[in-house]
Amino acid sequence: MTAQSRVRASLAALLGVAWATVGAAQGAPTASCHHDDASRPALARLREALATDRFITYEPTAIKVINGQVTSTDAASIRADLTVLRPHFDALVTYDAVHGAQQIPGIAAALGYRALIIGVWNPFDDAETQAAFAAARAYPKLVAGVSLGNELLFGRRTDAARLAARLAELHARAPLLPLSTSEPFHIYSEPSGEPVLGQLDFLLPNVHPVFQPWFRGAPAANSAQFVVNVVEGLAAHFCGPILVKETGVPTAPPGGDFSEAAQADFYAALRQRFPPGRERAFAYFAAFDAPWRALDVTPVGPAHPEEAFWGLYDAQRRPKAAARALAPLATSPPVPP
Repeated sequence: MTAQSRVRASLAALLGVAWATVGAAQGAPTASCHHDDASRPALARLREALATDRFITYEPTAIKVINGQVTSTDAASIRADLTVLRPHFDALVTYDAVHGAQQIPGIAAALGYRALIIGVWNPFDDAETQAAFAAARAYPKLVAGVSLGNELLFGRRTDAARLAARLAELHARAPLLPLSTSEPFHIYSEPSGEPVLGQLDFLLPNVHPVFQPWFRGAPAANSAQFVVNVVEGLAAHFCGPILVKETGVPTAPPGGDFSEAAQADFYAALRQRFPPGRERAFAYFAAFDAPWRALDVTPVGPAHPEEAFWGLYDAQRRPKAAARALAPLATSPPVPP
């Protein structure tokens, strides 16, 4: 068998059994729903948003983190960002609730966005969690949930027991607000993650085929199908809604199969194979390029220059091919006949 044939065979096997990588093995953790739509109206709104709205992950273009120093954003810059996005997106997932990002809910509401999942970068920071909860109280028709951290476990910023305890504490503070945390999909299948999984009302997994060596040079349809298979596996072991928070293809640097065309092809294939519904949907990742991230060293590895180029729009808010391929949304919900 040639090397290429071996890669294709491995890819086919992976696509066929992706569910096994997310918890189908004997002894893998499972979760039970401790809240339903009747007891938590916001969860019903989240399900409606998954089925009807187009989500994109959003970090303000003015926010930068260089050598640990955060440059905050302002209302004018946020409004400019969200005005550019609004013709093609009506739902947002954010990463931060401070550093100026606390202004996002009000501006999003004024621009007619229909759903917002507020991200909290550090859920152990009371000021940030209180800012997110205050926004949820102020905009109950807009805020559909709160995401408490992004890749905290994968990035070794905390451990599962501490995170689960914090989730339980914050559930007690905001018992009607759906809470989640975001991790690479495989984290949810690890036995150590079971306490965290049991505290989540909905899942926000990150599923990145570009980080799997089997997909180098493979058609976009294979990468899209991998995302679908992973979500099916997660759904078999989690009874709440699932929104894939991060998936996609960077558009640079050259080489590594990164380009605007590859990004657009991936999303076209994903739309075909993954129609949104009340239980499962995906967000486009991400809104804008972040050039500062090219030198961003993470706790689990060196800097990766492609991290700067996930955007469907560049850092000057100009649309790339994937954004241009999207049909514009109606400015308001259609009027029933």
